[in-house]
Amino acid sequence: MPEDEKQYLHEVVITAIVYQGDRYLIMRRSPSTKRFPGMWTVPGGKLETEDYTSRPRETPEYWYNVLEHTLRREVREEVGIEITDIEYVTSLATIHADGNPSLVISCMAAYASCQVTLQPEECDEHAWVTLEEAKQYRLIDGIYDELLIASQRRKGLKGEWKPMS
Repeated sequence: MPEDEKQYLHEVVITAIVYQGDRYLIMRRSPSTKRFPGMWTVPGGKLETEDYTSRPRETPEYWYNVLEHTLRREVREEVGIEITDIEYVTSLATIHADGNPSLVISCMAAYASCQVTLQPEECDEHAWVTLEEAKQYRLIDGIYDELLIASQRRKGLKGEWKPMS
């Protein structure tokens, strides 16, 4: 395909599998949300240019830790908590029913502080669950597998995503 015909624009989404001990934070998306209403997921959101343009560059040309900054902001906005020790888990791409392509970067992070305070327009319920308990929730496709990967990474096991559930 010629260079001028390729499609490059994606919305970039970053998510956090937040853990505290052997429990993981999941939240139910509000019924009014555009995508996946009423389904359970992990916190996260879209990268906005302001996530880096509002900060000074770390070098003359570049902003660093842009995704980490975005993830901290999104988790703080959606569920009111602070996170630390962000690590990459996997990535995925999709084209939503509305035709918009998304690139999702899934990370894991340790719970650091604050009480969960939900942003009602985003999510209406939350739970701290074990892997076994997570099976009882109506999770967005792939979330349980990502929880499993995060659990394995926390035990020192490496590897790329593959269907596990």
